[in-house]
Amino acid sequence: MAVDAEQRRGPGYRVETTLLCLLLLGIVVLATLQIVLRNFFSYSLFWADELIRLAVLWLAMVGGVAASRDGRHLAIGIVERYFPRPWHRPAATTAALFAALVAGALAWQGYRFVADAYAYGDTVLDGWPAWIFQSVIPAGFAIMSYRFARQALALARGRE
Repeated sequence: MAVDAEQRRGPGYRVETTLLCLLLLGIVVLATLQIVLRNFFSYSLFWADELIRLAVLWLAMVGGVAASRDGRHLAIGIVERYFPRPWHRPAATTAALFAALVAGALAWQGYRFVADAYAYGDTVLDGWPAWIFQSVIPAGFAIMSYRFARQALALARGRE
């Protein structure tokens, strides 16, 4: 389900898009800096590799949230391709509902993962609590679940 231009202009759209761009730019700049430092100066920033891994996690989750916003997430088009037109809406509704349930389950498991990291005192980047950086996992999947549920409801009501 594609999003109309009105929804794209909202603050959430700008925040997600800006965050995606900044994360990608930061990853590219930091990785390039690491390569230059290692190859030409035999030096590296000890925290850069871990920060890049965390930024990739954030990039993946924010990218997934943005994809669910724009209706550009992974989808299987078998129904549209092989079934008659009257089946399209019920199948799309079922698929969106299933995606909402799966994303909700992943949000719950992500929450459990972050809670464990908090309980065990896991740290990253030389002492920062890991749960702060990992909290993007349950938050991202919860937002995706919400968006898929809204999409399923809109499809069930006959609005696309």
